[in-house]
Amino acid sequence: MKLLITGGAGFIGSNFIHYMLKKYPDYQINLDLLTYAGNLENLKDIENDPNYKFVKGDIADTKLVNGLVKNVDIIVHFAAESHVDRSILNAESFIQTNVIGTYILLEAARKSGNKRFHHVSTDEVFGSLGPKDAAFNENTPYDPRSPYSASKAASDHLVRAYHHTYSLPITISNCSNNYGPYQFPEKLIPLFVTNLMEEKKVPLYGDGQNMRDWLYVEDHCEAIDKIIHSGKIGETYCVGGNAEKNNREITHELLKLMDKNESCIEFVKDRLGHDKRYAIDFSKIKNELGWVPRVSFKKGLQKTLDWYKNNKSWWKNIKNGEYKNYYATQYGQE
Repeated sequence: MKLLITGGAGFIGSNFIHYMLKKYPDYQINLDLLTYAGNLENLKDIENDPNYKFVKGDIADTKLVNGLVKNVDIIVHFAAESHVDRSILNAESFIQTNVIGTYILLEAARKSGNKRFHHVSTDEVFGSLGPKDAAFNENTPYDPRSPYSASKAASDHLVRAYHHTYSLPITISNCSNNYGPYQFPEKLIPLFVTNLMEEKKVPLYGDGQNMRDWLYVEDHCEAIDKIIHSGKIGETYCVGGNAEKNNREITHELLKLMDKNESCIEFVKDRLGHDKRYAIDFSKIKNELGWVPRVSFKKGLQKTLDWYKNNKSWWKNIKNGEYKNYYATQYGQE
């Protein structure tokens, strides 16, 4: 099987490529625009693997996408602008990548004989839960509340529309907050871990009570693997980590693991429109495909912390901007 993996130099996409290369002898194609969060250092150890090929490009480049899609069996679509704070400051790139880019990929899949298409989405499309509300599931109405989640909701609707209108063989997964190796250090866990390593304070939004369900990225990769091989065409699967934690709890767990105290916390003004709680009911994927998260939050957090401790050059290059120069000559990046 030949896979076109969009966003493969990003956090979840690069973990998925590593996962697939270990498990399957299939040929991989990786397309990535290499925006600020795309980092080829995530894939440096496999760049000479004969089953892996990197193509630098934009999913909104119709000609490039059409040429690539013709030669693959399945598109696994990770590529997205995903940081809520950035979407609040400027939503344009989120619309361009998450909506227009998805449309161009869908059109290419349709015109190439209705290629199999898996779309990776987020639980944020469902909005915000109250403390006693039932967890999100596949039938939860959409209620996006940030430019980011609205753009992902739009892309989800487009994917479903192409299935119903053109019989495109699609699946969708809506996942909870991922964490683990290679996550860009603007997200909560890697930001806090690396700040503490640098003897800096950790910026905690508001009262720190915002609740999320946390999913170790390798568990997410396994879920996608099961969906693309055994999932029912046209269906959506919610993927969660069974680990609801608020931001203050996570902060204190990290402080404990890193032998720090509360003086390292800096409370900052809350994000505009900050959703209070997300939670995922993953009963459907459990019952249909036999998937459950294997890594507990405690174990996953320790694994993540160990990875960042053992890969200081990786995240330091990001924080000082050096990662942008990687492969600059080969790919003409600025």
